[in-house]
Parts: sequence; C-alpha cells; structure tokens
Amino acid sequence: MKRLLTNIHRLVHVDESHRPYLKGGEMNDLKEIENGFLEIENGLIKRYGPMSDLHASDIAGVSEVLNCEGKWVMPGLIDSHSHLIFAEPRAQEFEDRIHGLTYEEIAARGGGILNSARKLADMDEERLYMDAMQRLHEVIKTGTTAIEIKSGYGLSVEAELKMLRVAKRIKRRAPIPVKITFLGAHAIPPEYKGKEDDYVDLVINEMLPKVAENELADYIDVFCEKGYFSAEQTDRILKAGAEYGLRPKVHVNQFNAFGGVKTCVDNNALSVDHLEVMNDEDFEVLKNSNCMPVALPSCSFFLSIPYTPGRKIIDSGLPLALATDYNPGSTPSGNLLFVWSLACIQMKLTPQEGLAALTQNAAYALELESSMGSISIGKKANLLISERMDSLGHLPYHFGRNSLFEVIINGKPYCKLEP
Repeated sequence: MKRLLTNIHRLVHVDESHRPYLKGGEMNDLKEIENGFLEIENGLIKRYGPMSDLHASDIAGVSEVLNCEGKWVMPGLIDSHSHLIFAEPRAQEFEDRIHGLTYEEIAARGGGILNSARKLADMDEERLYMDAMQRLHEVIKTGTTAIEIKSGYGLSVEAELKMLRVAKRIKRRAPIPVKITFLGAHAIPPEYKGKEDDYVDLVINEMLPKVAENELADYIDVFCEKGYFSAEQTDRILKAGAEYGLRPKVHVNQFNAFGGVKTCVDNNALSVDHLEVMNDEDFEVLKNSNCMPVALPSCSFFLSIPYTPGRKIIDSGLPLALATDYNPGSTPSGNLLFVWSLACIQMKLTPQEGLAALTQNAAYALELESSMGSISIGKKANLLISERMDSLGHLPYHFGRNSLFEVIINGKPYCKLEP
C-alpha cells in the first residue's frame, strides 16, 4: 500500500549519510527540503524530494494523498529511557517536596523507588499491562514512535520477572518498536539494608539467569549513585549482564560524579543516562567512546535539580540524546515535546539540536539507528506532521502544548489500538 505526503512546507532531517549518530556541530546542521513530498510504501519511506520532482504519473497506484501545505514533516521522536510500567502515581511525595523534603530524604524514609516496589508487588500483571498500554497510547499522541521500558520497581526475583513479562507482552502488541531493560539494581530493598552486596549477588545469581532464560530483556541497567549502587557494584552487575548478552544502559551521575561514567564506558555501555553532575574526567572518557550521553530534563524540572550540561556536551564535540525518564516519582510525564522545550529553554539547545537528540541520537541509544531516526529511504515511516508553522522552533516554543497535526506509525495515521 502506498501513501503520498505532498506540498510539505519543510521536510526536515533528511539524511542518507548512514551516520550512526550526530555529534557536536552536526546536530545543528539538519538538512531540509522546502516544498517537498514523501512517498510511503509498506510502512517504509520509499522516496522523497522537492515537489518539482513529483509528476502526475507518480500518483498512480497511491491509495492516499495527504496535502501537507504549511506543515513540517520530520522523523518520529524516540524515548530511550522510560519506566512506563508502574503500579500507582506518587502524588503524596510531590506534596512532600513542596513542603521541603528532598528526593533523597523521601527515599531514606521508605518513599521513592521502594514505595513503587511495594505497590507493584500487590498489583496483578493484567492491570499493570492495561495501565501501561494506556500510557503508551498517550505518549504516541505526543510524538513518541519508539520507546524503551525498564523494570526496577520489583526488587525481588518474582516482581522483577513480573514487570519484564508485562514489558515483553507490550513489546509484542505495541504498534511501535519497544526495547526492554532489566533494572533489578534500582534500589536496595529494606531487608538488604547493611547487606547490599548480598542483594547484588541476588541480582547476578538469581535474577539475571531467569531474565536471560526467558529472553525478557535487551539491556541491563544499574542506578549507579551514592546511597544506591557503587561503581564497584555496578561493574560487577554489568559484567554479569554481558555474559548473557545484555549491553548496559546505565543511570549515572544524577546527584554525584564518582567514576561511574568510566565504569560504564569500560563495560561497553550503549548509553549513560542522567548526567546532571559531570566533571572533566567524564567528558574525556566520553570523547574516547561511542557511548551516548542521554539527558532527562523533565526529571530536573520536576525535582528542581540541576540540568544536564547539554550545551557544554554538544560544544565539546560530543553527541547528546534526550529522553523522558517517565516514572511515578521523579518524572510523571512521557511527553517528549515538553522534553524538547526544556532542552531549548533550560539547556540552551537549538530546536535543530533538540530534534537531532530526540531522533537520530535517541535511535542510536536503542540500536534502532538503521531503521529509524531520520528521513532516509528504507527507514520506517514513523513520522510527525506538524500543524501549520513557519519555523522548527514553533514546536518547542509552545511548551506543554501538542502542536502536532498527525502522528504516522508504520506509514499510517495513528489511532488507538485495543490492548
């Protein structure tokens, strides 16, 4: 089946260079075609170019022609870091922070991740699945066309496996690509307080083999942070995951910089995520790697903590991806359009850099760069059509507003699918 988008005001991020990701100045140099067209066949991008290259004979056999006059067409956004599966929101902790408690103080008294783990243990898989599918539908409407889903609110063998089974079911049924990350080392359960290494042993010796046996994950993650898992413990877990073919995508440097980035890079991490706190060594380590730095600005917004130094990362010649960190405690939003706005407003990225970070670089952070992330022949036709606008900056400028006209998934306008 063929579809044709015509009279596109701007077709943006056209790229046939086959670069796996964009770095430094490349992120602000996205190619555009003015007054263009794009042809879709069998869910893939077949052809594109200026309208002057489109002839009447080209329309023969096309099942649908969509006039995009005044509108921009671009690759769909990709969320490379989310915690889409959780039991309940944590609105009380939101109020606690208003009254002056920090994220760390809330966690120390049994809130935070441990709170979510208690609630998840009591919820059945069907409810977890239905709720997560509803969230998935909501984020697709705001431009998400591929997503990563982490476990991490189980913190026991059975509960972690339950989360991953739900994620695998979503992966089978979702209309967009889904990657799954095992995050058994998200926090230390209360019963392991003072016995943290014993919990690390549980993750390595009991959780990991079952995750691998049932093919429940693509990646492995650790919350490498003071009060959670040390760089040494992170190293043990990542090396164990590698034995099962799970590449690292790691939470690191959210509150402290203490060598975690180097530990991740030494373990061939695909991405390092958060990076709100970075030192000179972290920059040097990343410059000598193919590891993708991932910023989560809506987490910084919600917790009122520093933002990842995205401007400095790009100006130093590094790549940067953006993601939501969608979760019930620190980022109760999966809206990548809002992430784009925050990246421009708070991190001083240009709209073009923001789009590169949310598309091609985010695709790399999920190993999807060969099939998604740019307007390229043969890539998946997961696309966004904007409302009428004069500049790319229109989208991040209207923060909190959905300025999309249409989300195209697998070459078709997206509508909600039944679970």
